[in-house]
Amino acid sequence: MNLYDYGPVPNCETRPGIPARVTAQHKERYEIVCQHGMTYARLKTREYYRGTELFPTVGDYVMVNYMENGDSQILATLPRRTFFSRREPGPIPRDQAVAANFDCVFILQSMNRNFNLKRLERYLTLAWQSGATPVILLTKADLAEDPAVYLRQAERVVAGVEIHTVTARTGFGLDGLAPFLQPGKTLVFLGSSGVGKSSLVNALAGETVMAVSGIRESDARGRHTTTHRQLIRLSSGVLIIDTPGMRELGMWDVTEGLGEAFSDVEQYLGKCRFSDCTHTREPGCAIRAALAAGELSPSRWESWQKLKAEAAGPEELIRRKREWAKNVALYNRQRKNGGR
Repeated sequence: MNLYDYGPVPNCETRPGIPARVTAQHKERYEIVCQHGMTYARLKTREYYRGTELFPTVGDYVMVNYMENGDSQILATLPRRTFFSRREPGPIPRDQAVAANFDCVFILQSMNRNFNLKRLERYLTLAWQSGATPVILLTKADLAEDPAVYLRQAERVVAGVEIHTVTARTGFGLDGLAPFLQPGKTLVFLGSSGVGKSSLVNALAGETVMAVSGIRESDARGRHTTTHRQLIRLSSGVLIIDTPGMRELGMWDVTEGLGEAFSDVEQYLGKCRFSDCTHTREPGCAIRAALAAGELSPSRWESWQKLKAEAAGPEELIRRKREWAKNVALYNRQRKNGGR
């Protein structure tokens, strides 16, 4: 087994153990590939639960203490080239790792009732934030009465990003993806259930490598075919990280991603008369002037505001963690005092 068949391995000559790449995660157990082939591994407790190592995700390169019989031990997570995560819901914000070390993000939306520009803006912001190149794939072109209608709508919110209309069933449009489908390159597929991720993977592979489920005709929503994140190597040498359908993606610290995804909005920021302009009533507001002149779309401005407000940086995370801990302590005191 040659690990370089699974992409470029980071420099790890001074690290203990041997390098491996994570191909799937099942709670606390990981599937990995290394020079000895495919095997399983678990995290070494001291390094991860008592140390400072980043918990690995699918696509990560790790150093392992290889065990021929039984699970190997993951000793360290190697530096990432690119990284995609989302914020998990709950009383305490958590960053959920989704994928790492990929070259391109394929954002899929099907040309039916699943098509949603707000969701597309959200996916695109996170894709730019990851450090990789985003590409929009409008799937199921054969089911659309006029694919050009969907294409024009998408073009209004993804300036500077390649858009391809494709049909996995017939192979329409797949030739245009050839520049991204190079041996050793890793692609991430993002999209909600029912957009055709599994069908597209099978079409690119030229064989059935993933199960396919249909969609409900009533609302065009799909069933979760992919139940966990996994890295698949096609016979062509292309590597694909498939993810479960994610209809909602929590935002977290996406300053750079917003700048790329909303360049039409951010070109006006910093040009107001007052540096602390709230873009509501102040005179000399560049944003309000652009809106009034029709140079900036109100829907794009509203989307930017919503995503900006939703995203929070490290300081906000610390504040929320402290607030959560404070509330838990108060609750425990009340229980101890009999609810008083």
